[in-house]
Amino acid sequence: MNLIPEQLLLTLVAIPGALFISLGILWLLGLPLPERVVSRLTKGTYALLLIIVTLLGWEMWQSSTPLIRVSLGDWFTVAHYGFPLTLLLDRLSLPMVAFTVILAGIVGSFSLRYLHRDPGFPRFFLLLHLFTFGALLVFTADSLDLLIAGWELVGITSVLLIGFFQYRREPVRNALRVFSTYRVADLNILLAVFLAHHWFGTASWQGLFPGEWPHHVNNLSGHGATVIAVLLVFAASGKSSQGPFCGWLPRAMEGPTPSSAVFYGAISVHAGAYLLLRIEPLIRSSWIATCLVIFIGLTTAFLGTLVHRTCADAKTSLAYASQTQLGIIFAEIGMGWTTLAVLHIVGHAMVRTMQFLRSPSMLHDHHRIHAAAGGQLDPTGEQYDSLLPQAVQVWLYRVALGRGFYDSIVDRFIIVPMKKISQSLAIFEPKWGGKNDV
Repeated sequence: MNLIPEQLLLTLVAIPGALFISLGILWLLGLPLPERVVSRLTKGTYALLLIIVTLLGWEMWQSSTPLIRVSLGDWFTVAHYGFPLTLLLDRLSLPMVAFTVILAGIVGSFSLRYLHRDPGFPRFFLLLHLFTFGALLVFTADSLDLLIAGWELVGITSVLLIGFFQYRREPVRNALRVFSTYRVADLNILLAVFLAHHWFGTASWQGLFPGEWPHHVNNLSGHGATVIAVLLVFAASGKSSQGPFCGWLPRAMEGPTPSSAVFYGAISVHAGAYLLLRIEPLIRSSWIATCLVIFIGLTTAFLGTLVHRTCADAKTSLAYASQTQLGIIFAEIGMGWTTLAVLHIVGHAMVRTMQFLRSPSMLHDHHRIHAAAGGQLDPTGEQYDSLLPQAVQVWLYRVALGRGFYDSIVDRFIIVPMKKISQSLAIFEPKWGGKNDV
């Protein structure tokens, strides 16, 4: 393979990171660029990225081996462990990279007007470029080690944009709640990487699943493979707001509408589904992991459907709608329908981004459709609800209004006990203020 595709792939990932560093240095020096300059840089950057993605896609289509790999060696080595800096573009990562560039560019162009003259304008675009760099790193990483780097960048930019309006208490509180949820979920992927190196000696995709997607095979076996698969399923669930981590997505709606679109409608929430697609042979080899993915997906989709229909604001309603579709995508992956899942991810990301960007005008759209229909708009779901007994309908409605009582359960059985434990451990802290204290 010639050197040009490798250089293009490296340039594709590096450009958003370089732009973030450049704008960040100017901002720290007290020399923020005018909005007009930021606008031109943003539009030019994402236009260039789209051209590069198109060239890479053309090269992969023309090439007999539709796979591009760039190896930059190891970042560092300790004994037998090395942190590999290797990028990979294949049939799975190409559509993810393509819609990342397209949707981030659309949201960036929309935000130029949405955040015009907002005091946080430069901060938003700094985080947008950092997020794009992190997302591209996730989708092109050739190992779990490097994927974690992009995974954490996506997570921290998500949290910082949830608390974008820091002068209000609720965005900051919700950002901290989301951050703590991310930390718990990300412990699973860190532990999975450690165990993969400890038990199998590698965490690279080529070492774990040799071959080309979707025909790669699984090199892991035994109880260790099952443990790693379960850990990665929970890590993916945390990023995609599924299963035991399903409560943070509506809290993330505190951020600006453009960040809600690019994070929770388009790219960030689909990173968990991408991870499951990448390790699909490992999931398929373990019936425990397979059943867990299907169970998490279907139960979250059911709960999201119920809650979505009782939400009073547009963004929260769209958040639960996204959660429902992600649950269905998880179930598709668990059933082995990988091609359908990829198509579902791309289509859902495109549609949901447009819906989030249009959410401020959703009420106006509803009134216009209502008038065009002559005032006859039937509520959705009435057909199957009417088949249930009245007592069941009332119970489901109460569950939906309480949003599954997720926050109450977490507060009562996790947060409150942890607070009591931390308070009881305070007796071991040194006491200050005595006569002999210096």
